[in-house]
Amino acid sequence: MADSYDLVVIGAGPGGYVAAIRAAQLGMKVACVEKRATLGGTCLNVGCIPSKALLSSSEKFAETQDHLKEIGVDVGSVKLNLKQMMANKASVVEGLTGGVAFLFKKNKIDWKTGTAVVKSATEVEVTPAKGKKELLKTERILVATGSEPTPLPGLEIDEKKVVTSTGALEIAKVPGHLVVIGGGVIGLEMASVWSRLGAKVTVVEFLDRIVPGMDGEIAKKFQRVLQKQGIEFKLGTKVTASKKTKTGVSLTAEPAKGGDAETINADVVLVAIGRRPFTEGLGLDKVGVKMDERGFIDVDADFETNVEGIFAIGDVIKGPMLAHKAEEDGVAAVETMAGQSGHVDYNLVPGIVYTWPEVASIGKTEEQLKEAGVEYKAGSFPFSANPRAKSVGMTEGFVKILADKKTDAVLGAHIMGPEAGNLIHEVAAVMAFGGSAEDIGRICHGHPTLAEAVKEAGLAVNKAAIHM
Repeated sequence: MADSYDLVVIGAGPGGYVAAIRAAQLGMKVACVEKRATLGGTCLNVGCIPSKALLSSSEKFAETQDHLKEIGVDVGSVKLNLKQMMANKASVVEGLTGGVAFLFKKNKIDWKTGTAVVKSATEVEVTPAKGKKELLKTERILVATGSEPTPLPGLEIDEKKVVTSTGALEIAKVPGHLVVIGGGVIGLEMASVWSRLGAKVTVVEFLDRIVPGMDGEIAKKFQRVLQKQGIEFKLGTKVTASKKTKTGVSLTAEPAKGGDAETINADVVLVAIGRRPFTEGLGLDKVGVKMDERGFIDVDADFETNVEGIFAIGDVIKGPMLAHKAEEDGVAAVETMAGQSGHVDYNLVPGIVYTWPEVASIGKTEEQLKEAGVEYKAGSFPFSANPRAKSVGMTEGFVKILADKKTDAVLGAHIMGPEAGNLIHEVAAVMAFGGSAEDIGRICHGHPTLAEAVKEAGLAVNKAAIHM
C-alpha cells in the first residue's frame, strides 16, 4: 500500500522545508522528498551558509593581517590555516542541516531520501540511492527543487580546475590566480574570499558593469572599492574558448562588442554566470505542466500550475532566485492551500551582497524609475559622516533612499557599507506599511549607531539632513 499525504513537497531547500513545516503547522500530513542525504538544499549545504562562513572567516583573516595595528592591537605572525577554516565551515553547515532535521521530527514531517518523479497530480515516485522505489499518494504536490549553476559552453566543469560555486567552496589550496566569470553576487562573494586569502583574482563580466539589476551608482562605487582591495575587472568581455593545462586553465577572451582576443591563464576558473531552474527528470512535462523556454514553471497567483493539484515555488518559478523569496513563496502557497490569504510582495524582497563592504537593495533603482517615467527624489548620506562608522573604522559607502516626488512614499533604498544587509530591513518595514522618507527621518534613532545613516538619508530626500 502506498503512503498517503495531504501534501508532498519535492525539495528540502529553504522554500521546500519551510513550506513543509508551515503545512504541518496548519494540520496537513506532509512528506518531503530530498535527493541529498541532508536537508537544507543548496542554500544550507553548498550555497548561502557555507559561503557566508568563508566570507566571515576570510574577513577576520584580512582584518587581523592588515588592519588591527591601526587600532592599537599588535599581533604576531598571522598564518592561514585553510584546513581549519574549511572544517569550521563544515561544522556550521552540519549544525544547521541537523537543525532542519530536528524541525521535521518536531513537526511530524516524513522525510523521504531519494529522487522524486511526478507520476500524476496525486502520485510521486521516490527512488532511493539504495533499496526499493516508493509510491507516495497525495492530495497536492509542491515542486521546490530550486536551481543549479548555469553552464558556460566550452568550459567543462570538473569542480577542481573549472568550478561552480560548489567547487569554489572546496578549493584545497589558495590558487595563484583565480578567474571568476561573472560579476554578479556569487562571483563577487567568492572573489572576495579568495582575494583576502592571497589569490590574485580577475573578474570577467560580459556586461559593462557589475551586479546587474542593482542601482547603477552603487555598482560603480562598489567596483571601485573592490578594485582597491586588489580585485581586477575585465568588463564588456566574453570568454570564447578554454583549454586545460597541467597547471590550470588557459582562457581565450575578447571584447563583447568585438575586437582582438587575449589569453588569460588561471589556476582555477569559477563559472558564476547565473543559475537556472532545476526541473530536469521530475516528469513534469509528461503530466502536462507548462514551462517556458528557460525551464521556469508557469504558476498562477496561488502558485498552482496548469495541472490542478501541482504547485511550484522558489527558484523554479519567476522572480528573484533568493532563499528568502523561496521561503515566502512556500509559506504563501501552503497558507493558500489551507484557505488562508497567502501573498508575497516581490517589490519588497531585499537583495544582499555579503562582501566588504556589504551591498543591499530593496524596491526600485533610479534606472527603473526613470524607465517607468516615475517622478522621484533621492537622498544620500555617507558613512564617513556617521559617528559610529567613524569610531569603528568602517566609513566606506553610503545610504541612498528614493521617494515619490509628490507623495514622499519610499520607492527604494540602496546601501553600500557596514551592516548594509541588516540596515536595509528598516526601510523594508517602512515600505511594507506605506511609509515616507519623512517617516524614516523623524523616527528617533539611537546614538551612536550605523542606523543613523538611514535616518539622515531619509532626511536628505527632503534636503533636511543634519550632519551633512
